Amino acid sequence: MPVARLADTRANMLSSTIIHNCPRQSYMTTILLIRHAVNDFVKTGKLAGWTAGVHLNEEGRAQAEALGARLADLPLAHIYASPIERTMETAAAIAKHHPQLNVEANAEIGEVRYGDWEGMAIRDLQRRKMWGVVQEYPSRASFPNGETMRAVQTRIVDALEALVCRHQDEMIALVFHADLIKMALAHYLGMHLDVFQRIVISPASISILQLGHSRPYIVSMNDIGHLQALMRQQKGAGKQAAQKRRGK
Repeated sequence: MPVARLADTRANMLSSTIIHNCPRQSYMTTILLIRHAVNDFVKTGKLAGWTAGVHLNEEGRAQAEALGARLADLPLAHIYASPIERTMETAAAIAKHHPQLNVEANAEIGEVRYGDWEGMAIRDLQRRKMWGVVQEYPSRASFPNGETMRAVQTRIVDALEALVCRHQDEMIALVFHADLIKMALAHYLGMHLDVFQRIVISPASISILQLGHSRPYIVSMNDIGHLQALMRQQKGAGKQAAQKRRGK
């Protein structure tokens, strides 16, 4: 390699190191990786992506309320959200229990940029050769006029590392999207991107990641205890209503 190119490469490596070099060497940041609650767009059979106007439905609002109550007593320092409606609405339900905090929109944790695929019917996309690549070899997948899956994973990992440096020894909540949460967890678990879909991330679930100056810790994944409690509560209310009707 020519000396000039080698110098440029070393400079780029040094620059990258400086960007992610936190000032302190002893800290531990706790990050809650939260998927947004459910919405009705999935019933359209289309790929939502960054489509505007996708709001939580009634079930999703109930999920978000249960999520907010679950996190009410935690010492959250910041709440970040992907800057679209379904994530911002889910984050608002958390912020309701933390009136000192505002939801901070962060495009770096935003949904995959699907490019020309955004808003298209999934049944039509499944006929394309790239669909199989996305499912089986996502590390080689590229969306037309959109992102590559490799770039998405790099984006979310870089975003998390930057937030950790900004919020050392704090607990922060991030509300964003299933695939990005899976990609982040896969990275910190040492899994290849091609197998990241083996991880399950449910709507309104909580996964906890702890990052310090050295090895990462995955504290929990896909915690839906609050949703299970909500289902039991709804089931009990349904039984009571049925008993009242029979008693009349």
